Order: sequence, then C-alpha cells, then structure tokens
Amino acid sequence: MQGPMKKLIEASYLTAENAAEYRTILRYFYLQHERMRDFISPEEVLDYLKSLPHYEHYEEEQLLVQLAQLVKWKNLNARQDMTNAKTIEEYKKKRFRYQSTPYTIEIERMVATLEKKSGESFGGSLEKSQFDRLLESMNKLEHELKKDLPESPETYMLLWEDLLQYFQTIRTNTADYIAYINSEQTDQRMQSEAFLVYKNQFTTYLRDFIVSLQKTSFQISDQLERMDQQVVAPFFDKLADYRRQIPRLEEISEETVLNWYQEFYDFWRVMRSWFIGNEGQSSELEMLQLQTNEMIRRITRYVQRMSERHHSHHSRKKDYLHLAELFSGSNSMEDAHQLSAVVFGSMTIRHLKIEEDTTENIHADIWEEEPIILPIKPRIRSFKDKTKPGAMVSNDEKKKALMREHLAEKAEERTIIETLFTDQKMTISELGVVKPFVRKVILSWIGKAMSSKSQVIKTDYGFTVRVTVHRDRMTIMHAEDGVLKMPDVTLEMKGG
Repeated sequence: MQGPMKKLIEASYLTAENAAEYRTILRYFYLQHERMRDFISPEEVLDYLKSLPHYEHYEEEQLLVQLAQLVKWKNLNARQDMTNAKTIEEYKKKRFRYQSTPYTIEIERMVATLEKKSGESFGGSLEKSQFDRLLESMNKLEHELKKDLPESPETYMLLWEDLLQYFQTIRTNTADYIAYINSEQTDQRMQSEAFLVYKNQFTTYLRDFIVSLQKTSFQISDQLERMDQQVVAPFFDKLADYRRQIPRLEEISEETVLNWYQEFYDFWRVMRSWFIGNEGQSSELEMLQLQTNEMIRRITRYVQRMSERHHSHHSRKKDYLHLAELFSGSNSMEDAHQLSAVVFGSMTIRHLKIEEDTTENIHADIWEEEPIILPIKPRIRSFKDKTKPGAMVSNDEKKKALMREHLAEKAEERTIIETLFTDQKMTISELGVVKPFVRKVILSWIGKAMSSKSQVIKTDYGFTVRVTVHRDRMTIMHAEDGVLKMPDVTLEMKGG
C-alpha cells in the first residue's frame, strides 16, 4: 500500500530564487549525461556558463556555492577528485567532481519534453500502425507461449518492452488527440470559414482510423480474451528470470520479486480493461470509437451550417427560373402535379412523432410503438402551465415489471434463435420464413464476423458463433417483412 506523499526536494531548483542559474547548470549536466559523461568538474561548468551571453561575468565562488546547494537538494552527487593535484596545497584543498542524480535526469528529461510542446494545445494523433504493431506483438507472444521449447528470457523481455511501448503510445496519442479536437480553440476554428479547406482532410483521417480500428481492435480483444492471468503466468516468470540475471551488488529480496509480478499483472490488467472493459463498465476502446464518430458528426454539422449560411446570401433567381421552365414544359396537369411532388414534397403529409427512448430494443420499428397523446397548448404569452404540489411516486414495481418483461422477451428471442440451429449449425439457404428480428440479428453477426480475422464472435445470448460466408453461391433470405438476396452463410454454434 502506498504511503503518504512526501515533499519532492529534488524539484526545488525549478522554483528557487536563482532558478535560471540552477536550471542552466543542471541542463548542462543532463546534456552531458545523454552523451554518457557523468562526472563533471566545476571548471568545465564554469567555462560553459561563461560562453553564454547572460553569464559572461559569472564567478567561480558563486558557482561553488550553487553546486553545494544542488548537492543539498539531492540534484547532484559530489565525489572528491585527487587525480590532478600537483602541490600539497592542492591536495589538501578539497576538489570535487559532480554527477547528476537519477531524479534530476528524469526531471530535466520531462522539462525538456515540455519545452518542445508548442502553445497550450494538445498534440497526439490517431495512429493506425500502432494497433497493427500491438496485434503483431500479441500474436508473437501467443506463439511463443505455445512452443514446447520456450525461448530465452531475453526474447520475452523484448516482447514485453514492445507491448509496453505500443500500448503506451496508443493511450497517450489517442487521449491527446481527442483532447485537442474537443478543446475550445479547435472548436472555434472549426466554426470559421477557413475550416472548409481542411474538412475533407479531417473526415478522411478520422474515417480511415475508424475502419482500421474496427479491423484490428477486435482481433486484439479476442487475443486478450484468450490470454487470461493463468495463460500469461509463465510469460511473467520468464520476465522475472531475466531481471534476476542482471548482475547487481545488492541482494534481490522476495518483496522486490513480488513487486515485479505486481507490475506485470497491473499492466496486463490495464491493457485488458482498455480493450475489453470490466464488469459493468465499458472499455476505453468503445469510448474511443464513440468519440471519433461524434467528431465526424460534429465536423459534418459545422460544414452544413456554414454551407447553409453561405448559400442563404445567394440569389435563387436562376433556380426559380429553371423550375418555371420545367413547369411550363409539362404536357399535362398530372405531370405538373408529379413534378411539384418531387420538388416541394407532398402537400398533405402526416407526421408521426414518438417520445425518445421508448424502448431498449434496437430491433423495434417505429410502427410497433404505442401512440402517444400530445397536449396542445395555447400560443399566447399569458398562458402558463398549472402546477400543484404532489407526492413522490416510487416506480420500483414498474421498473421490476419492465425488467421481467425485457428478460422474458430476450429469453423468447434466444429460444427462437436456438431452434433455427440443427446440430449446432444454421445455413441461410435452409431456413424458411423468419421473423424480422431474426434477420437483423443474423446480419449483425455477419457484420461483426467480417471485422474479425477468426470470424468467431461472441453473441448477446451467451454463446459464440463461427460465421462462414460461401461467396460462390447466392441464396435468398425470406423474412416476414421482405426478401434479401445475399451469399449463402453457415453459422456454427460453439458453446451455450
């Protein structure tokens, strides 16, 4: 269990009174560390500072004081240097070389990354290739786990690092790009006329990502479904063996090894949750698909509004003259009536309206819903709805009744679906006349299977189905609401 957070004294130099000088010194140490030079003498640091325009008059005494302060803040480690002492006085005088601490290197690396970010907007991208690389690494891992002669621990560590890198890149880039699209600055730019130039580029980019995501993400989810904690346990054993083989002066305790395993399982759990989700909680992958689709809809709405606003200022004189010529060229009044219906629509059309979310059944049609009564209110300013106090009404029994009705309906649907299978198989060409909801369910299964490499899907009824499309023969699916010509399909039930 994590204890209380402590003060991070290593970050004190970022906000100290002479932060500019401290940061310049430590940035030089960071750059030298990247060049694999660790122990730096004060003379070298002083020469570097004096080469900068703002530190031409920088004194050695000031540098030594600030280096000592950085040692107190645990940004530097000091080691006495006795190599170049030429006199007794120089030998007695303590001379140090300094090395930056791991905390300092990580802080400077983070600060250097932040400095490269332009403005306050998010970056990120929707990279299709990262999903492909992650799927490739998952396939390699599954192949290695099935081998009779396992590879060396180093091979497993390379696979683990690939998984870490690709998944972290996916999470970071997608989250940053979604935040960029949803930012206020981007929203304002989308509503400007200049955005019309980029609309095709944006929509193509997002749609390509959605298509690739649907093709690859389902395969990754299937892999993660099969590779639970027990399956990957030997993989984590190999990772722990690799870390044990690294020579260290201190002894590796049992607690350290347990922390390694906890790190491995935590990452695997997070990755499964991101692609598959948890009980009662949708996955981040589904949220990414919904947000990307919403982005496309929002861009389309903005473009439509700008187009309407643009055309509203144009004269419709030529359009009306063209319509007048069409009407004048009609051979009869009946032809004019038909042309009017095409141009202006039906004059006596009746509109049907229902309340939103009247049912949770996605296969229900509008004419199957019960009609509703819409009260007509007077169109006068002085009219107000009469209100009267009332008691709170509990709908628990109504909710339970609706739940029982819904479960009974789903159970009836499952029974109808299962009766269509003979010896765990169903072929479209062998079916008779089916109900409309059966047609919709079968088509949805086929659509999901087309985006899966294995063409095996998990249905809402609790069993899995393998879908085989026979493209070499055509058939007709007969339903109560019509017929559909399509390639013959065989569906094989895998488990109930």
